[in-house]
Amino acid sequence: MSVEGTWDLSIATPVGRIKAVVTLRRVDGVLTGTAEGAGQEVALREVTADGDRVTWKQAVTRPLRLNLAFDVTVAGDALHGVSRAGRLPSSQVTGVRRAAVTPAADGPAGTAGTA
Repeated sequence: MSVEGTWDLSIATPVGRIKAVVTLRRVDGVLTGTAEGAGQEVALREVTADGDRVTWKQAVTRPLRLNLAFDVTVAGDALHGVSRAGRLPSSQVTGVRRAAVTPAADGPAGTAGTA
């Protein structure tokens, strides 16, 4: 199963629910990605996929300066798992993959869906 795509995540932390957007893609056969949330975009590190399990690390500075480690399981267009920040309790992570946007095949650019 492919884990690539754009994922809308919800992370249940001790300080409240945090929304983030993670984009996973393959570049030259290597799984890479970025995360956006709290007004910042960060590169994902050590992104690995093993079957339906995906792990990655990322550093954030908002709302706190933290090094996070994610461990999630993908099932179709949904995922669930945990995020850990050092010695803090783990946070539950859920997510939904966004539908892929495909360009219109017919008509000049910018005219799709017009009548």
